Amino acid sequence: MKKYHFIGIKGAGMSALAQVLFDLGHEVQGSDITSEVFTEYQLKKKGIKILPFSEDNIVEDFTYIAGNAFNDDHVEIKKALESGYPVIRYHKFLSEFMKDYTSIGVTGSHGKTSTTGLLSHVMNGDKETTYLIGDGTGVGKKEADYFAFESCEYRRHFLAYHPDYAIITNIDFDHPDYFKDVEDVVSAFQSMANQVTKAVVAYGNDPYINEIKVDVPMYTYGIDGDYTVEARNVEVVDNGTSFDLYIEGEYKDNFIIPLYGDHLILNSLAVITICYLEGFDFENIKSAFLTYGGVKRRFSETKYKSYIVVDDYAHHPKEIEATLETARKKYKNHQVVAVFQPHTFSRTEKFLNEFADSLKEADKVYIVDIFGSAREQSGNLSSEDLVKLIPGSKLLTEAKVKELDQYEDSVIIFMGAGDIQKYEKRFTELIS
Repeated sequence: MKKYHFIGIKGAGMSALAQVLFDLGHEVQGSDITSEVFTEYQLKKKGIKILPFSEDNIVEDFTYIAGNAFNDDHVEIKKALESGYPVIRYHKFLSEFMKDYTSIGVTGSHGKTSTTGLLSHVMNGDKETTYLIGDGTGVGKKEADYFAFESCEYRRHFLAYHPDYAIITNIDFDHPDYFKDVEDVVSAFQSMANQVTKAVVAYGNDPYINEIKVDVPMYTYGIDGDYTVEARNVEVVDNGTSFDLYIEGEYKDNFIIPLYGDHLILNSLAVITICYLEGFDFENIKSAFLTYGGVKRRFSETKYKSYIVVDDYAHHPKEIEATLETARKKYKNHQVVAVFQPHTFSRTEKFLNEFADSLKEADKVYIVDIFGSAREQSGNLSSEDLVKLIPGSKLLTEAKVKELDQYEDSVIIFMGAGDIQKYEKRFTELIS
């Protein structure tokens, strides 16, 4: 048993890693801001101590794992370094940790968390798998030979890893505060792919993924096309989506997944490909799919009276399109209302027209104020600029959230990566 202190334990990856180490029998605690964050609930449920930031937390005998959001001048990191205690950055620690497993890194501009959650659940249907998901969920299995983890491209953090397998869900331009353009993003993914040791599993209909060249085998997946792993005869059924699975052109089986939308079919194919390559039992895999309940903040549904309220992390135009597609396919006869919080000024400015186009797919659109970040507190535009581009849309404040109660028997989707949940919470309190 070792003793670990997490500096910034409420970060999504940090929270998940803390839970993994706790499950594996280590002594774990951490510190963070005192504001409530959704990632802290699972930490508290497991009895992991969360302290306010203070240099008094820095004592002997602990290894300090530092979140990437904090610089070396942070009060705790500075004290630990000055005291000569070991301080390891999150991504560096994870890189060492995974060497004891057959590791599968899930990356891509969109869909990482959903795919990692699905992969973790399905793999555990056949073989014990330790996993770390970007929604703050982590589980350590003492007998596991496999490790599935979310691998983030932001600031090229995934270049710390050398996984056995990498799933690449897609490549798109995002994080304009860091990446210069889409070719800069492709360059990062190319560098990551060069570090994979067994195989790359990738969406075969992505033009940017097709630019990636690797020395290890690359297995592609997709719907109705020339792919290694392919879904044909896709059909929405009562309990989800049905498709016929073909591998290298040969029919294998019919799959039913409790999910709706092409992007979730693609995620499922990526998972199936990994299981196929590692020789998992397909009957166990099929059964595991049927019991999948989703991950936090990815089309998380709650029914209040006649309202269907959805919480979703979508904060890029492509993610909004995917979320609205899921709503349309699952709730064909319901009105879809989008309540969107733009996340960061740089992203909103860069994709302003694309945000407008994707949101137009909803029946009614409400926009709340832009959520800034530690790096960006202001910008050259406001949410009003987005409202002007979407006919019939409105600006929504927390004080006026009661306006949403007119949409009975509708799907109301609260989307964003900031604090959009406070609007959702206020609304559900009013209708409850």
